[in-house]
Amino acid sequence: MPPAAAAVPHHIAIVMDGNGRWARQRFLPRLAGHAQGVESLRRCVRACVARGVGVLTVFAFSSENWNRPQDEVSGLMGLLGKALAREVPELSRDGVCVRFVGEKAGLSENVRKGLEQAENLTTGNTRLVLNVCFNYGGRWDITQAAAQLAARGEPITEASLHAAMGLAHVPDPDLVIRTGGEMRISNFLLWQAAYSEFFFSDRLWPDFDEAALDEAIASYCARERRFGRTSEQVQQQQAPERQTEPLRA
Repeated sequence: MPPAAAAVPHHIAIVMDGNGRWARQRFLPRLAGHAQGVESLRRCVRACVARGVGVLTVFAFSSENWNRPQDEVSGLMGLLGKALAREVPELSRDGVCVRFVGEKAGLSENVRKGLEQAENLTTGNTRLVLNVCFNYGGRWDITQAAAQLAARGEPITEASLHAAMGLAHVPDPDLVIRTGGEMRISNFLLWQAAYSEFFFSDRLWPDFDEAALDEAIASYCARERRFGRTSEQVQQQQAPERQTEPLRA
């Protein structure tokens, strides 16, 4: 049974890892694993909408992924184009707002136009914000934010740097999930995940289903988030205020 909406994290971020290994286990080309990964993402988006999650951020293509074999990179770009054409109209009907976060200067004109059209089509939707980190890296995000402020002659503070980042339009993630059995964040949301809870799943991304999502959410809900405070302070804040009768003269 899915968790109650009040219990779920508002913002979930996912490193979608394991597509290539999923394909290799089945003697399929790596691109087949990425295609199946798109299906898993569609399933995850629907599950997040059904569970009342407000923001879903996924790591789709990192700055370092350009170092992969050229045929795989080309295949991923073609897969992105097909996914945009097929998925975005349905996402829009479901009330999902799609945002792409990452360095767009390194992308082809056709890819940039496709991303822009997807954002424009879904811009007014409010049921779920889907951030797709594409050609993204956490170090790039911090660097480009600092460069923006320096170019404008603005002081670099924690607040100003945060406001110039690629995910400034949403709160920081409450829960970061990584699939595929690896236990690292791989340059993902280095700034934003400072106080996120982490959940590492052994499931390869194409096998990550609704039950696996619920397992991650249940783990999150069982934790105490202190943000530098003591456990006693957190419990005191969460305890309902005692109702006392006013003193009588």
